Amino acid sequence: MNENQRAVSRYMDGFRKTDHAQILSCLTDDVEWYIPGAFKVNGKEAFDGQIEGEGFSGSPTIVVDRMIETDDIVIAEGTVVARLADGTPLELAMCDVFELREGKIRRLTSYLMPMGS
Repeated sequence: MNENQRAVSRYMDGFRKTDHAQILSCLTDDVEWYIPGAFKVNGKEAFDGQIEGEGFSGSPTIVVDRMIETDDIVIAEGTVVARLADGTPLELAMCDVFELREGKIRRLTSYLMPMGS
């Protein structure tokens, strides 16, 4: 695993623990996060405000099935199970596209799709 993949793995681990400091340490100051159909934020402060999404509780379960890299782009594919505020699980297929600069995440596009039961 190289520097970029380690940064992405550390970022994912931070989300599994809802560890804001760990997540933010993996980001550039000018980070952008885009979830098509949901939101786009710019900068660490705005990113931090989205770590624990409104209407959710607890830490998500994230499983990365595959991680591939080319140049400074890392793509992680897998699943996420998040809990809604009422405890209902939300199961999602995910594909995150990370653009890194000097070993830190500069831009993230998260593609999320609900999985059928």
